[in-house]
Amino acid sequence: MGFRMVNLPRPARVAALFGAAALLGLGAPAANAETLADAITYAYQTNPALQGERATQRADDETYVQARAGLRPTVSLEAADLHSDSPLALLGQVNASGVALSVTQPLYTGGRVSHQVTAAAAGLTAGREGLRDAEQTVLLLVIQAYVDVRRDQQNLAISQDNLEVLGRELAEARDRFKVKDVTRTDVAQTEARVAAAEARVASAQAQLAISRANYLEVIGRDAGDLAPEPSIAGLLPSDLNQAFEIAERNNPSILQSEAAERSAAALTGAAKANARPTVSLRANLGYAGGGLQGASPFANYGRFDSVAVVASVPLFSGGAIASQVRQAAERDNAARAAIELARRKAVGQVSRAWNQLLSARANMVADQGQVRAARVAWEGTRQEAQVGVRTTLDVLNAEQELRNAELAVVGAHRDEYVATAMVLATTGSLDLADLAPGQKSYDPKANADRVGSRGAVLWEGAVEALDRLGAGPSK
Repeated sequence: MGFRMVNLPRPARVAALFGAAALLGLGAPAANAETLADAITYAYQTNPALQGERATQRADDETYVQARAGLRPTVSLEAADLHSDSPLALLGQVNASGVALSVTQPLYTGGRVSHQVTAAAAGLTAGREGLRDAEQTVLLLVIQAYVDVRRDQQNLAISQDNLEVLGRELAEARDRFKVKDVTRTDVAQTEARVAAAEARVASAQAQLAISRANYLEVIGRDAGDLAPEPSIAGLLPSDLNQAFEIAERNNPSILQSEAAERSAAALTGAAKANARPTVSLRANLGYAGGGLQGASPFANYGRFDSVAVVASVPLFSGGAIASQVRQAAERDNAARAAIELARRKAVGQVSRAWNQLLSARANMVADQGQVRAARVAWEGTRQEAQVGVRTTLDVLNAEQELRNAELAVVGAHRDEYVATAMVLATTGSLDLADLAPGQKSYDPKANADRVGSRGAVLWEGAVEALDRLGAGPSK
């Protein structure tokens, strides 16, 4: 089932992505600065949450091996030593021993094993989509942590620059007060702004320390010099409708729930198969010897062998089989409901992320214009104050408006970048290959391919084909 919504209008003018550092006049990053790709690669390789998810997936790979084992023979070696002190019926007192090799090959299980194999394969697909969802979550957290540190570094630089400018204005105000060019009130107003700027610097330093701590937690190492994050806007869908279509095809939560439903349906078929006949081939080969009381248990050894085709038909299970079928069917119903729930969540997530992106872009356009206007106003106010047209308070207000606008631009750039990553994540398109080109991604199929054929026999495929003939539908 697909879903479509009317495309939301874009702002009339959306500025291209830009580096806030360039706008604010900050220096270029050092040549050895860490890049976003570096941070993503390191977290992708070392994040303990991802390592745990990968280990869980490798454990789940074994469920497929265990399911296929139901198509393969079992071989056991048995040995016995029989000594009776009291007479046995028909035999008297016996002193004997033996050893036997026993082989059992399932030929037909009513479709139970073949359905279990199908369920295990679908379960692996669901697990891989769950792993992909976990990877995208980590990538999104890395992006957020990275741009948060970058934002707070720029905010601190703006706050420090503001403090420096106000410090010069305070010195100038005090000098002008000495010559009675300004009043004591003007000096006090400037001193108050300096104190407020000092508080903002302290707050910015604390916030940067918090973001660095989060960076360390998510990525696993301290944040040093960080290079500007590269644009990822080119990875976005063209509009909201296309975003919904991509999510329907690629959202890992939707695909995981669909695979889980296929597994549940197959397990329903396996439960029904318990009411069908089963056929197996049993062979025994061994040696036994001994005799009546007084004989050596190892005397008169001779070989014995037997081959039998054993058929079993369940006649009465006390309601257990019917209960298992009903239970499996209801679990399949729950799995189908989970698909619709995943789709609805995806609709909401994509819509929210897309609208957050549009809002952030619109804010950035407005904030850029505000910075340009506030800078002109600040410079003009300073010049007018020098000739007595403007007061010291006017200059201080203009300075504060400029700094607030610069901080707003930095925040809008961060919000726009995170919203872009959110859109990619909700559509299932936040991939390592795009964020860190050239880095090798983890392949969950490699382990499944490596262990999936262990224990296989040549006739396994024929047994599976025979079992599927009478398996019946899953539901």
